[in-house]
Amino acid sequence: MTEPTRILLTNDDGYHSEGIIALEEALSALGEVYVVAPASEQSGASHSLTLARPLRIRQIDGRHWTVDGTPTDCVTLALNQILGPDERPHICVSGINHGPNLGDDATYSGTVAGAMESTILGVPGVAFSLAATQSLDFAEAMKYARQIIERALADGLPELTLLNVNIPKGEPKGVRVTKQGFKEARPVISELIDPRGKPYYWIGEVRGGFRAEGGTDFEAIDEGYVSVTPMRSDLTNYPAIEMLETWNTV
Repeated sequence: MTEPTRILLTNDDGYHSEGIIALEEALSALGEVYVVAPASEQSGASHSLTLARPLRIRQIDGRHWTVDGTPTDCVTLALNQILGPDERPHICVSGINHGPNLGDDATYSGTVAGAMESTILGVPGVAFSLAATQSLDFAEAMKYARQIIERALADGLPELTLLNVNIPKGEPKGVRVTKQGFKEARPVISELIDPRGKPYYWIGEVRGGFRAEGGTDFEAIDEGYVSVTPMRSDLTNYPAIEMLETWNTV
């Protein structure tokens, strides 16, 4: 008897977000889907793991759970506590994020972190983001998510590699495998005063575009293509090792 395909879903927009509901609908025909997602929005949580307080798991039904923590918490608990050995997923899919995760912004992304954590723990991971901030229409994102996951399941992914997938608004022209780009932006700190007269701060930024280097995720989205960027948790700058060899001591 053929073993059924098992797919774990998570996100950083929270269990009730439109994106994860659309993703579950898109992938449900591919196998058994399990959802372990944050109980509330965790955007910008990056690859953070909750260590300073206990975590609570709430089971909704036989295949749906919430965790009052980050996407990394969700995946860690899903693979080591929630799902049994017979339910271990063949792939973990994170998203669909409400907004893009391009270039250096991927380092802040809880969506990307969910896929990264699963990859570290031995389950291939794919993160999906819709590169739109208003009037979110997930129809095309759902179609491409299914196609990409079907291919990832059939062909496999390189070892210790996750895919960061961004989908443009509207109907994409196709798919491009890309490298991670760099945005041109500067931080903006807004200081305000609360009703008790104490200051508080909002962190934002003003963007000036992106570096046009050729073959980046920014350029693919700007030109109307789905961007598929292979990533890994290894942050080593290998060319710099040779440059810094003189720092070595006996």
